[in-house]
Amino acid sequence: MEKSERGGRIRAFLNKKGVTLSPKLYFVDAMSAMALGLFASLLMGTIFGTVRDLIPEGNVVREYFELLSGAGGATGAMIGVAIAYSLKAPPLVMFSAGVVGMFGNSLGTTVLFEGVNKSVSAGPLGAFICVLVAVEVGKIVSKSTKVDILVTPATTLAVGGLVGMLLCPLVAWAMYWLGYFINYATELLPFFMGIIISVVVGIVLTLPISSAALCAMIGISGIAGGAAAVGCCAQMVGFAVISFRENRWGGVVAQGLGTSMLQMGNIVKNPLIWVPATLAAAITGPISTCLFRLECTGVSAGMGTCGLVGPIGIISDMGWTFNSVFGIILLCIILPAALSLLFSEVMRRLGWIKSGDMKLDL
Repeated sequence: MEKSERGGRIRAFLNKKGVTLSPKLYFVDAMSAMALGLFASLLMGTIFGTVRDLIPEGNVVREYFELLSGAGGATGAMIGVAIAYSLKAPPLVMFSAGVVGMFGNSLGTTVLFEGVNKSVSAGPLGAFICVLVAVEVGKIVSKSTKVDILVTPATTLAVGGLVGMLLCPLVAWAMYWLGYFINYATELLPFFMGIIISVVVGIVLTLPISSAALCAMIGISGIAGGAAAVGCCAQMVGFAVISFRENRWGGVVAQGLGTSMLQMGNIVKNPLIWVPATLAAAITGPISTCLFRLECTGVSAGMGTCGLVGPIGIISDMGWTFNSVFGIILLCIILPAALSLLFSEVMRRLGWIKSGDMKLDL
């Protein structure tokens, strides 16, 4: 009884400090916020860098975009602030989390690859882990002393730095080899891996977790990243097209340029509405890896057609080639739309999808 009461008091104290120990808060809300931090830094830096490369040398406009492309250097700090914001951290904890994110993103280890030592960092996942722990501890000590302005940031930074020193080398090692395995396996078995990656990453994009953060964490690249980008596009374009009769043009914009995650509530009611876009991803993925060999890297691979980031990421990696341009038009737009519509119409005729099943409150 005493143990139960003590546990209750601890939970009450943590709740009072805003520490809820909620898996949803950490792995859905915080990860989604991390994706926003990635978008505001690494992704925007990539987009501006792509624009910069189109401008001739010695031009002041190129210098301007060169400056903007440096946004990627703030990736760790932006992840830290974004996660702290999602956890409703007090101001001092939130600002300190930016520094912790910088620690976690840059700390890492050295791996031996083909006889050469290569430095690798823990990247976004390292920042994610360090910031989560540091922010929750920082919230506990926040405003608990008269010298809060010293104690809170010092504690948050100290905890984040300690977690980084202990865990980031292991995280960096694991993420490097996981990314290497996925990228190498896709080169080795492009057809089967094209299906798996396209379907899995596309599904993650529609789930209430961040496919962009996932792709950034594992360091997906090359044709594996291209398959991921195509799979995400299939989900977004697919849902935009097959739900047109329910949601009209507002739905096309909201899902095609926004996110297919809007359909999660309807998917829970009728999971079969997820089948057309997922089948489209299973078809376009291996076409990407085997025929067009589209390439994309990291966070861009997990964004799909959201703000056209996926296609821009492919152009950034491959340049303006026939394969990249025609591949984007065919695999990111035309085929996902046509295939999803074909499958959905068959399912509507069979009565598996009914009118109103994909209606959104727009």
